[in-house]
Amino acid sequence: MLRPLLRRQNPHVLKAIIFDFDGVLADTEPLHFRMFRRILQDEGLPLSERDYYQKYVGFDDKGCFHAVLSEHGRPAPPEAIQLLVERKAALMREHLTTAPVIYPGVAEFVKNVAGRYRRAIVSGALRHEIELILTTAGMRDDFEHITAAEDVRDGKPKPDGYLHALHALNRRAPLLASECLVIEDTLFGIHAAHAAGMRCLALSTTYPPDQLGIADAVTTALKDCDLASLARRFWG
Repeated sequence: MLRPLLRRQNPHVLKAIIFDFDGVLADTEPLHFRMFRRILQDEGLPLSERDYYQKYVGFDDKGCFHAVLSEHGRPAPPEAIQLLVERKAALMREHLTTAPVIYPGVAEFVKNVAGRYRRAIVSGALRHEIELILTTAGMRDDFEHITAAEDVRDGKPKPDGYLHALHALNRRAPLLASECLVIEDTLFGIHAAHAAGMRCLALSTTYPPDQLGIADAVTTALKDCDLASLARRFWG
């Protein structure tokens, strides 16, 4: 597993913002739920909205299918999980081309920070889903790096995705975990960011604010984020 880079210089500088995707940049969690439920119904398995948001949101596709099948006592061999992932991906492709899903104010926020901070994405979503949404919104070139579900073996709450992105960014210019701000919307994501040695701002787009207390800071949406205040608070 990749490990956080050792501290080599003054950590009190914010240099990079690493975004989760679903629930942070794109309003896609409801769509993911509907597609998971549809595939699982075909397998004779129920998935309620409450269970999805309480138990499974934050998992990548493989993790979610594995968890649901295991909970219902169904075998979950890798080849069966992969088939379920592919069926869901096909449904997602159909729906993602029909309506914009980027949250209001997100494009403006990302462009406003472009001159000051490096920008990356770490997501449990599949790469083609992320690329399709960003390209449709005209935002693909706004991010230096994307770590998607295919890039790591273990998804959130493990830190692998954030460490993968950190090492990728370091191939271009030096960057420490302590110089990164992660923006997340799930408890799994917050745990992953902290395990990677990064501070985390949580958005209450998926969970209410009172359930996000483990984050370093909480705000309602990206468009409401006072980044300058956060930078002064945590990096001086």
